[in-house]
Amino acid sequence: MSDQIQAVGRRKEAVCRLYLTPGSGKWSVNGRTLGDYFPRPTLVSAIQQPFTLTDTLGRFDVKATIDGGGVAGQAGAVRLAVARALVKIDESNKKKLREFGLLTRDAREVERKKPGRAGARKRFQFSKR
Repeated sequence: MSDQIQAVGRRKEAVCRLYLTPGSGKWSVNGRTLGDYFPRPTLVSAIQQPFTLTDTLGRFDVKATIDGGGVAGQAGAVRLAVARALVKIDESNKKKLREFGLLTRDAREVERKKPGRAGARKRFQFSKR
């Protein structure tokens, strides 16, 4: 096993490049701590879910670079990147992470706005006459 594992995660418009190194569990997300970058505790627990499932919480230092999207999309991108990195470290993690759906790329994207319309799906008011 090399000393640094690299993985990419994507969700909506967000992209995360993640580097895992054996360490004490320090997080660096765009130069800030995890709790500082993601203030919502639900997002932090979702991001740490792959670590808790594989009993590796606090065993790796994480350096993540995130670009694009919103807060929830970025959290989903980090979660996928963490799960992919843990599979690279130990292939036996794959079954457990797959079981909880953490290795599946959530492909839902925002539907684009069509020309001449108010939104992606909104139509003009129907007039019979």
